[in-house]
Amino acid sequence: MLHVLRTEGARVLMRKLHRRLSNQALAAKGPPTLLRLAEPFTPIVFPDAAAPSISVIIPVQRSLRSIHHCLAALVHMETRTPFEVILAADLDDDRAWRLRRYPGVRLIQSAPGTTLPQRLNQAAQRTRSALIAFLSDDTQVQPGWLDTLVQTFAETADAGIIGSRLLYPDGRQHGLGWRIDAQGIPHPLGHLADPEHPACNYRRPVAACSLTALAIRADLFHQIGGFAPEATTPETLAIYLAQRVWEQGHRVYCQPLSRVVWFRTEDRQVPLDPTPLSYPLPLYRPSLSIPAQRLRVLVVDNYMITPDRESGSLRMLNLFLILQRLGYQVTFAAANLEAPQPYVAELQRQGCEVLYRPYVRSLADHLAKQGARYRLVILSRADAASQTIEAARRYCVGARIIFDTVDLHFLRESRLATLLGDRGMRLLAEARKRQELALMRQADLTWVVSEAERAILAAEAPDVPVQVVSNIHRIFGSANPPAARRDLLFIGAFSHPPNRDAVCFFCDQVMPIVRRYLPEVRFQVIGADPPPEILTRAGDGVELLGHVPDVAPFFANCRLSVAPLRYGAGVKGKINQSLAYGVPVVATSVAVEGMHLVNGESVLIADTPEGLAEAVIRLYQDDALWERLSQAGIEVMERHFSFDAAERTLRSALALETAG
Repeated sequence: MLHVLRTEGARVLMRKLHRRLSNQALAAKGPPTLLRLAEPFTPIVFPDAAAPSISVIIPVQRSLRSIHHCLAALVHMETRTPFEVILAADLDDDRAWRLRRYPGVRLIQSAPGTTLPQRLNQAAQRTRSALIAFLSDDTQVQPGWLDTLVQTFAETADAGIIGSRLLYPDGRQHGLGWRIDAQGIPHPLGHLADPEHPACNYRRPVAACSLTALAIRADLFHQIGGFAPEATTPETLAIYLAQRVWEQGHRVYCQPLSRVVWFRTEDRQVPLDPTPLSYPLPLYRPSLSIPAQRLRVLVVDNYMITPDRESGSLRMLNLFLILQRLGYQVTFAAANLEAPQPYVAELQRQGCEVLYRPYVRSLADHLAKQGARYRLVILSRADAASQTIEAARRYCVGARIIFDTVDLHFLRESRLATLLGDRGMRLLAEARKRQELALMRQADLTWVVSEAERAILAAEAPDVPVQVVSNIHRIFGSANPPAARRDLLFIGAFSHPPNRDAVCFFCDQVMPIVRRYLPEVRFQVIGADPPPEILTRAGDGVELLGHVPDVAPFFANCRLSVAPLRYGAGVKGKINQSLAYGVPVVATSVAVEGMHLVNGESVLIADTPEGLAEAVIRLYQDDALWERLSQAGIEVMERHFSFDAAERTLRSALALETAG
């Protein structure tokens, strides 16, 4: 605690104490939202979607009451996704004339005697979207059902089919898809398991999903010929469809955050138990569609990652995505096992298991019980590593343990001590150095974010194996030319002391010079929870914007960004983020350390107030210089900080074979 107080301040100490002690638990989802509508039923009105993103096909099989409730739930599900609804019925179905009165619903009728797979295939031929969802008419979808499916397809390039979690009306879990054994016998997954348990709440590959609620890419559905005509039950329809999707090189996933209540009875009160599929499937080839067992990696960080708030979290999220591409199943835990939303759900939606209380009492307890399942353990930042590394060594037998420094804390703290001339702070930095070096020697491998930090460790601890795994960013490029841009931008978490110092320094010593020559320019500052010393500097061209969930519009319109850090360590995400959007940067030499940037070619560097102001004014007024720095910055990002660059680095760091 003294360490945090001296190096980060009382305000940060109080926030960290509150966060550790409050230990925000997972917010339970509660019972499903159910509609109970009285007759006579008023026809449901669906909005006309000129360009639907997904088509929802519902085979007409049950009573009008059941169908009406199913349609009403679709209207009430609070979706942002444009969709169309198609009802698939027989020509002689006496419910059809009633359903024609539902505005916005398309009714596709087939000849009498048409089988269920034929009827569904005919309806699918009439869709107008890139995705098709099949939904049973004895269901009620839950809020977010459709948005989650569509977003999961967008995030999961190899997904061919995505199925929803099925719930009983009382909230108990019905299932999470099927696994199929070597004899071709299907087994339901997750039946009656606790729906709040970490193991039941992340996207995962399955052999097949229930036809009750699944979605598929439309082009893939047509490519494989739709549903197999020889399948005679909804279960075999779904399983044979999944088999052909696997054969085409795509995966089948269950997405538990997409929830659907399945009634399976006309009285809508008592759910039936699932019929066990205890027979082999005659046409099923099990070797083709059983998902291979994935390698498991456990990642522990100080707190829940918040990618929209700080650079280290964004790096960690992108690291997870690359680990998944390399075949790892990621399990993440905050050292205090907190579970704040929406961050937990965002990780789960993208396929990461998240550990949290009360299901995990402590990380040591979890590792004692399940440590053997992990092949890789990544301990991020010194404090989380010091709490966990002993248990990881004891229980994760055979696992490779990596200490991910994020930045060298002792280097940052030593630089702060030098800046302030504080002997006591220097002693704390020395203590931090001993801690970090000890952790490095306990781990199998240490990750740093720059060659500059690897060089420091080569001198300080030549016996320690070190690899560089730097920041990871998507490259967006410039949205607007320089003439269409204005103002200066700074982005950074104020919980990080160097950012507070940088903003105060820039406001006090640099902006007055800049405003003398550019009186209309504004300095826009993005960062959550600005402390009092930042708040007092608002005005006179300084705009404090607080937390901004979507920063893209600011990078699209600002003329340049600044990184006036006077101390710190690691690679600065604020510079990466700006360069990824094609926005040139004016920065100090400390800020660009280890970033492969060259003064005058890909960045402008200065360390004095006068030098920083001159660089800002010059870049603000010179369009040709702006264009040159913008393009060079994007090239640096693609070469050193892109997903492809990070994947190459991780393959090397984890000694994986290069993909052929």
